[in-house]
Amino acid sequence: MYSFDSFQAKLTQIKVHLDKELASLRTGRAHVSLLDAVNVEAYGSYMKLRELANLSTPDATLLVVEPWDKSLLSAIEKAIASAGLNLNPVVQDSLIRIAVPPLTEERRQQMVKLLHQKVESAKVMLRNLRNETKKEIEAQKGESDISEDDITTDLKMLEQKVKAILDEFEQLTKQKETELLKV
Repeated sequence: MYSFDSFQAKLTQIKVHLDKELASLRTGRAHVSLLDAVNVEAYGSYMKLRELANLSTPDATLLVVEPWDKSLLSAIEKAIASAGLNLNPVVQDSLIRIAVPPLTEERRQQMVKLLHQKVESAKVMLRNLRNETKKEIEAQKGESDISEDDITTDLKMLEQKVKAILDEFEQLTKQKETELLKV
């Protein structure tokens, strides 16, 4: 019998990757994960915004960035503005406020297309993993302790696992699409 440990480990990596990709899609609500991609030039190197400031969402349309080192205010503001997130940071005293504008219908449709591209990318990774695992299972043919029935059973089990994950991806897609299109 084939051990699916390596398959499960790689599958977990694909799921984590997809979750990160989906979290980066903006739904019109303020969420601190919107700023995950922001890198700030500080102390002679680039650092994640989370490493330099406290991030919060006082309400559904506002993000607040409170740097621990107030001398980094302008660098953080510049990094957010240039991160390509279509967000306009405003410095007030010792913190930065970012109003998250509601998404237009056109932008929502673009986000849905992007969602489908990201999910399709994860499906491609899953298909590649399935093909790789299938080859490993079929390579056991001829080994003394592996029968034809074992190989057939393992292949069926692989297909069941892949189908279950594809169904999970579809559920995630529907859920996120509903979230994106909700005004």
